[in-house]
Amino acid sequence: MDGGTDDDGFIGLRLGRFLDLVASREPTPGGGAVAAMTAAMAASLVAMAARFASGDVVDAEQIAVRSDGHRGEVTELAERDGRAFGQVLAALRSPRDVDPDGRRGALHAAWTEAATVPVLIAETAGRIALDAANIARDGNPNLRGDACTAGFLAAGSARAASTLAELNVRAGKLPPELLDRAAAAVRVAEQAARAAQQAAGTTA
Repeated sequence: MDGGTDDDGFIGLRLGRFLDLVASREPTPGGGAVAAMTAAMAASLVAMAARFASGDVVDAEQIAVRSDGHRGEVTELAERDGRAFGQVLAALRSPRDVDPDGRRGALHAAWTEAATVPVLIAETAGRIALDAANIARDGNPNLRGDACTAGFLAAGSARAASTLAELNVRAGKLPPELLDRAAAAVRVAEQAARAAQQAAGTTA
């Protein structure tokens, strides 16, 4: 992880500083962290829309609290993604001829973590999108745009994270089971985003 972050990690940074780090020549934060933080923004929108829907949706407060939890989950996954990438780099840079078996084991573990993290991001994004669809359908009509935005952000996060998982599975020559989970999460998120759009009555 880049030394420019403070003790709170990415979440403790000003938005401009985070964007500067993404745009820099540092390896992290990269695509995984951006996908995770996009999902965090989607969860924040769902939480806000749910709190405004407290009189219209029976479980609005539970959705709001759950969304706060999802935001925390993907924020931690943004940090974990950076650590996973660092582990991959460290394993790749280790000498090939000193401990070949140890190096292979370290590479396998590092690539497995690097592939697992984006799958978890995609799965959480799918859950966020489902809540966005529920709020778009049953919540305050004045916040349907926010719920739709949350749904599309979550779907984009899931799609991006799934792509990263596929690349890491391929690079690490890992079994394909992780990709099945990622693909399922993308389907859930994209269907939910479309449901939110339909609930809002928009076609854009």
